[in-house]
Amino acid sequence: MLSITVVGTGYVGLSNAVLFARQHRVTSLDINVDRVESINNRKSPISDEYIEKALVENQLNLVATVNAKDAYEKADYIIIATPTNYDSDTNYFDTSSIESVISQILPINSTATIIIKSTIPVGYTEQIKAKFKTEQIVFAPEFLREGKALYDNLYPSRIIVGEKSERGEAIAQLYLNATINRDAPALCMNATEAEAVKLFANTYLAMRVAYFNELDTYCAKQGLSTLDIIQGVSLDPRIGQHYNNPSFGYGGYCLPKDTKQLLANYKDVPQNLIQAIIHSNKTRKQFIVKEILTKRPNIVGIYRLTMKAGSDNFRDSAIQDIIRELEEYNIQIQIYEPTLQHEKFENYSLQNNLNKFLSSSDVILANRMSEDLKQDLNKVYTRDLFGDN
Repeated sequence: MLSITVVGTGYVGLSNAVLFARQHRVTSLDINVDRVESINNRKSPISDEYIEKALVENQLNLVATVNAKDAYEKADYIIIATPTNYDSDTNYFDTSSIESVISQILPINSTATIIIKSTIPVGYTEQIKAKFKTEQIVFAPEFLREGKALYDNLYPSRIIVGEKSERGEAIAQLYLNATINRDAPALCMNATEAEAVKLFANTYLAMRVAYFNELDTYCAKQGLSTLDIIQGVSLDPRIGQHYNNPSFGYGGYCLPKDTKQLLANYKDVPQNLIQAIIHSNKTRKQFIVKEILTKRPNIVGIYRLTMKAGSDNFRDSAIQDIIRELEEYNIQIQIYEPTLQHEKFENYSLQNNLNKFLSSSDVILANRMSEDLKQDLNKVYTRDLFGDN
């Protein structure tokens, strides 16, 4: 049995902690006292059905703490899953949280293998190893969906480790042994290639979202059936009937920042497509705004800030850009977001009574449809065709 510390209790961190706590001793480290108490009380601080059930139903060897020394000193592996937000001033991920954690770890435990799961720029692992003069750092990208993070760890599409070595193979096997689907493909490669895999994978997903959104925009302008065309296009097995549901634009924590970071990594490298994906997403949101304006509403209701069903995360959701653009046209905005128990979100009114929200809105924007809205369908504006993410 190994001792594993996981730093960060978001989707990546908590899903990794629960995954390994089924077989090993796991310490979950966070600076947020409320999150730590919640985990120790076996209540998930994030919305994820599998994590919520595992905390209650499974015998997990998991303790959460805010004490870094206790978390680090006896760990065999330390997994870093802290946020790396995109800094638009530097055109680069803000990796300061990772470096802060590493600087804490090394004086306490210089022999533990440090696994970075946070998304990082191409070339970062080699730079950070040189900066801290250590060979103990390995990058292993995550490929998780918000709201299904533990499921995607238990049944991974692939496991990638950014090191070609016996240690890299051991890390891959560590993850494989923790899965239910133990025949998932595992690849070990150099760190820089692993970093590129993560950014190119998410940029491809963003491209796919942008493609079907532009298809939908075309159909809307030409009076064609988006549903018929997408179904016909998607029957080609090379395209597939998945990840093809139109939306207000790609958003969430990963796709916007990862596409921008990849574009920044393309400095001095010829490209057209990567930049076009980012521009396409902006154009799509502008199209949605214009569509709403044609309805001449006084009050626009925003049904949920979250990007996906089953998620409680709305960082960088596409709807927020749409809200800000609508406000420039002096349209009153009210938001229904039951995960927020406040009177306002930023400067916008929150309405937590669903019936009042529905009755007082002239138009209701819903990135994804819900049973909640079926009583007022005539007011609902959505591009959702398939009722999924």
